[in-house]
Amino acid sequence: MKNKVSSTQVSVKRRSWSWQQYLNEQKAEAAPSSLFTQDQSFPSKRSGFKVGMKLEGIDPLHPSMFCVLTVAEVIGCRLRLHIDGFSECYDFWVNADSASIKPVGWCKEHNHKLHPPKGQSETEFDWQDYLQSSGSHAAPPSLFSCRSTDCEFQVGMKLEAVDKKNPGLVCVASVADVVDDRFLVHFDNWDDTYDYWCDSSSPYIHPVGWCEEQGRPLTAPQGHPSPESFVWDDYLQETASSAAPTAAFTLRAPHGFQVNHRLEAVDRRNPMLIRVATVTDSEDYRVKIHYDGWSAQFDVWLDSDHRDLHPVGWCQRTGHPLEPPPGAAPLSSPSQGVCPTAGCRGVGHIKGAKYTGHHSAFGCPYSDINMRKEVVLPDRLGGERSVTLVPVSMYEQNQQNHRGEVQEKPTESTEAPPLLPLAKRRRLSDRLSQPTKFLHVKQEEEELPLRTISPESSLQAALHQSVFLSAMSPQPGRDLSLCWEQHRKLLPGVARVHADAVRRWSVQQVCDFIESLPGCEEQAQQFREEQIDGRAFLLLTQRDIVRIMSIKLGPALKIYNSILMFKHADDKSQSQGKDESQSQEQEISQSQTEERSQSLTEVKTQSQATSRSQSDIQDSST
Repeated sequence: MKNKVSSTQVSVKRRSWSWQQYLNEQKAEAAPSSLFTQDQSFPSKRSGFKVGMKLEGIDPLHPSMFCVLTVAEVIGCRLRLHIDGFSECYDFWVNADSASIKPVGWCKEHNHKLHPPKGQSETEFDWQDYLQSSGSHAAPPSLFSCRSTDCEFQVGMKLEAVDKKNPGLVCVASVADVVDDRFLVHFDNWDDTYDYWCDSSSPYIHPVGWCEEQGRPLTAPQGHPSPESFVWDDYLQETASSAAPTAAFTLRAPHGFQVNHRLEAVDRRNPMLIRVATVTDSEDYRVKIHYDGWSAQFDVWLDSDHRDLHPVGWCQRTGHPLEPPPGAAPLSSPSQGVCPTAGCRGVGHIKGAKYTGHHSAFGCPYSDINMRKEVVLPDRLGGERSVTLVPVSMYEQNQQNHRGEVQEKPTESTEAPPLLPLAKRRRLSDRLSQPTKFLHVKQEEEELPLRTISPESSLQAALHQSVFLSAMSPQPGRDLSLCWEQHRKLLPGVARVHADAVRRWSVQQVCDFIESLPGCEEQAQQFREEQIDGRAFLLLTQRDIVRIMSIKLGPALKIYNSILMFKHADDKSQSQGKDESQSQEQEISQSQTEERSQSLTEVKTQSQATSRSQSDIQDSST
């Protein structure tokens, strides 16, 4: 597999740091091993998986689908799995004993549908032919964990279940699949991105009639003719189904974790890493995890039995490197580049496993610009749906989950409402009990209602409207300032970056920035080939980008819009706190016009819009 980090790059032994010494210094206690489930605790055997081995497994973004997978990377007893035929951006990490992975041939043997690699027919796919043509080997069945097959739930049974993406909702649900001792919860008449796997002890599932007994509202299936007067007996009869027996639900006892317990936890923003962590808050079945030495904005709420939580010493026992708190180890560890974010070693990338390292804020999972935006990928299955690789401000969202407020995004989000087509956003809004949801941008910044996003059907259309229509507005002095605010929300990674800083960018830094724009990954290579540095980047016009570089309209809009925003940020900072005369105002407008001039039409349109925007800003400041 390309772009793979060798284990030596991340498996650096830090002999100067030890758990025992750290616990003594912090006067803290390690979470007792007895509090962890079997899936979280120390494995019973070493992992025998090798890079290149083939297997079958569940796509975490589509929990109902079993796919053809390849082991792309092995670190300790953790595996990075690649979905054959698709981008490495969709790679994901699991433990070697995960219940979500199965040996080659399992789907056929257990009558489950296997989704073949992209471009191959489901009916014609054959494992032996595929292994031979790809020159690979199947992972031996002995490497996979054996689990109990005791499960009283059966496919088709009905129940009431919490929507993990909107924890304030309890919805009508069905058992869509059963594997070993786990089953798949599916919300009736919704797609599989809301589905999740659980066992009978889950606190998120309840028997039919639970909401009525508890005096809580039950969310009827999408499209139900009378959602406010939903009756279970009628629905069971209409669907010719039965309710899951009450005896099948075996709610587990609340966890025993306490505040200040120390443990080891996978970094949710950079899942190839495991960090020293602390429990800072808890509920009956969830814990709030803080990564020691990092800002609280990275804190995350997780189920207490989540597979990304491990007891102290788990990394050492399994051969996985442990990331100590930043600054705790005097010996610096090797990195992929010089990252300006404090505490970051340059390992990993905001866009996932496709890129193994970074050396700028644009690729850093922890940089301020990436904390204020979501990393959104198109759904690998096509269509208009998008998936979220990294959600916005996990700290803000998870701080309020299960606190009586319905949340638009969960810890493990798989959708990106702000960037979805309007029809999809309406559908998601219909699912929620409250019409207004907020996308939390940053703790100290304002809340941005979803309805403030442009009503156009996509980001491309919104940028097209704001770039091309703003200069033709009948009231450009008023509307242009509103467009800048709209630009900032649509491309938050550009905010607060000034043209002076951009002019000093190297070719590589320009490429990193282009790559950070949604949907512009391929265009970054063009900028590298043309050797465009920061100064040249700011001189680009619409004509250069679209006609000379032959960049498609969508990416071109985002790139050119970013250039305008950089220049506007520079203008705004210069105008603040100064009483500029009319002559100074004209000089600034003239200098900006000279930088942008390539086409006479563009000069007239852009210089007029920029000068009017400046005068509006200055008038309001005086």
